[in-house]
Amino acid sequence: MKRKHRLRTPAEFQRVREAAPRGWPHPLLVLYVAPNDADATRFGITVSRRVGKAVVRNKVRRRLREALRARLARMASSLDVLVIARPAAARATWSELNLAVDVLLRKSSATTSPEAKV
Repeated sequence: MKRKHRLRTPAEFQRVREAAPRGWPHPLLVLYVAPNDADATRFGITVSRRVGKAVVRNKVRRRLREALRARLARMASSLDVLVIARPAAARATWSELNLAVDVLLRKSSATTSPEAKV
């Protein structure tokens, strides 16, 4: 994912968490969406140690990054999206993570098209 599409500093992550009107929970993930002043949609992914050891956390992070990158074209502009992985995400398959991302983006109205399938 290109640099302009990423949340980079802890302050940006915190701002999204506080500015989001609410969080959308799922058994695998939690999604926060907040408007931003930039001209691009930006993503941040948080995978805590509760999810697993470093190898597992990095695998979950890579999968989420790819799932979000594939949906970037259908995202509404000028949004900051924060995805927090829950421990169950470590045991989830690629298709389960994709489905969770689709469901949460649809619930949050962050996608511009009604069909959010890849």
